[in-house]
Amino acid sequence: MQLLALGVNHHTAPLAIREQVAFGPEKLAQALHELTQSQRASEVAILSTCNRTELYCNTPAPEEVTRWLADFHHIERRELAPYLYTLPREKAAQHAFRVAAGLDSMVLGETQILGQMKQAVQAAEEAGTLGLLLHKLFQRTFSVAKEVRTSTEIGANSVSMAAVAVRLAERIFPSIQDQACLFIGAGEMIELCLTHFAAQHPRRMTVANRTAERARPLAERFGAGMIPLTELPDELPGYDIIVTSTASPLPILGKGMLERAIRQRRHRPIFIVDLAVPRDVEAEVADMDDVFLYSVDDLGQAVREGMDNRVAQVAQAEAIIETSVESFVHWMEGRELVPMIRSLRDSAERHRRHEIEKAEKALARGDDPRAVLESMSHALSNKLLHAPSHALNHVNGTERDQLVRVISQLYGLHHE
Repeated sequence: MQLLALGVNHHTAPLAIREQVAFGPEKLAQALHELTQSQRASEVAILSTCNRTELYCNTPAPEEVTRWLADFHHIERRELAPYLYTLPREKAAQHAFRVAAGLDSMVLGETQILGQMKQAVQAAEEAGTLGLLLHKLFQRTFSVAKEVRTSTEIGANSVSMAAVAVRLAERIFPSIQDQACLFIGAGEMIELCLTHFAAQHPRRMTVANRTAERARPLAERFGAGMIPLTELPDELPGYDIIVTSTASPLPILGKGMLERAIRQRRHRPIFIVDLAVPRDVEAEVADMDDVFLYSVDDLGQAVREGMDNRVAQVAQAEAIIETSVESFVHWMEGRELVPMIRSLRDSAERHRRHEIEKAEKALARGDDPRAVLESMSHALSNKLLHAPSHALNHVNGTERDQLVRVISQLYGLHHE
């Protein structure tokens, strides 16, 4: 079992790199199958969010997995290498535990990442790319995350991306109640943003999505309107606040579209929060005078404010994780010994069967049963003790002393 975690996140890579290695839902199953069928890894799960892309694998060849990641996304390996981390064995387990517990997030203690990790595991299960090792890893991961959240206050008063988006909008507009809000997408992040903005009672809210089936429940819940994405160019000028988070591989809002919208608005400002990776808004939009564009990374500083209480809980959370890592590594090491234990048992079984067959033949000849049992037990003892006895007789010095200690421990011996 060779556990490996590798990837990039908001600590190691800028948004421009993260969006290049993101796995959209339409590519995830293909990627899982391709990586396992190429025999680079026997098990794999892929976690891809706005802040990170991580692969959790059972693989004997970490370099091959890294090469596959770059090739899959058509990126030069030397371009990706400075931002990539590779974590083997216990470091991989520790990382998974910290991620699920919210200790590695942009917002310390946030809970959304746990749901995203569970979705990643479900996707891998559906693709058939989880085996014994990763099943056990994620079972422990979710258990650790639950213990951290119930035993500490790491998530108390957590500042969400959605809450920060509202706070930033309030810096641009005197009152959100007077503004029209457009939400592009229908996923969990958009739902969170709708919840926070709805609490400010904006003048109008609209959900834009590729399919009406996904948008309708959200729109009805918050009393918002609905439009298809195809109507964005015509509808955009009517909105002051835009929050977008889709799984589109290409930008939805281009500079040209926003320039036309600003002209129609007579240069009244537009506030945009782009929470998508890859980005939904072309990067050049940030240079426009009347557009206030915030990406995921732009929100980073804001979400770090007011974290004193959560930071105080980190030491306790890390202690829980450290103990859990030790337990998981012990389990991995135990599983790695299974082939050796099986070989020992197979060897003992062969000796046993051989001596039973000899004993049965002796009894069939009419030999004394007690003498047969004595002979069989002596033969079994000699065969089972031959290997350690031979080893002791053929080693010297320090190696001999070490072997004596091991054999004494194995057989519970006490010697002068």
